[in-house]
Amino acid sequence: MRKTLSVLIPAAFAQAAGDVFLSMRMKEVGSSNWFDLIPRAIESPTLWLGTVLLIVSFILFASALSWADLSFVIPAISMEVALNVIFADFFLHEIVSPTRWAGVLFISVGILLVVRSEHNKAVQKKETS
Repeated sequence: MRKTLSVLIPAAFAQAAGDVFLSMRMKEVGSSNWFDLIPRAIESPTLWLGTVLLIVSFILFASALSWADLSFVIPAISMEVALNVIFADFFLHEIVSPTRWAGVLFISVGILLVVRSEHNKAVQKKETS
């Protein structure tokens, strides 16, 4: 489980940071027509940094899937959703409603339950060996 979390935690942070960088750039570009939008977005280092972070996140996520259970990896990587809300509030200065914070709390509790269940599974497996 430590190996999996040591990959999924950086993956979640890379995903959330990549989302923030993409959002920042796309808000700068604005909602112009596609012919203007694409060149303006592509010329930005912010967009490329966001894209690289998302690629890193995907590689780490795929790596975790190669050895860990899908039923653990997917809920564990959902910490990225909570990080996105936190990052949006802190870096993008978005107004996050109490309802969204409650959602982050529920997601966080769910993540803790999944991690705990994986830990219990590992302990049980070690005891039976």
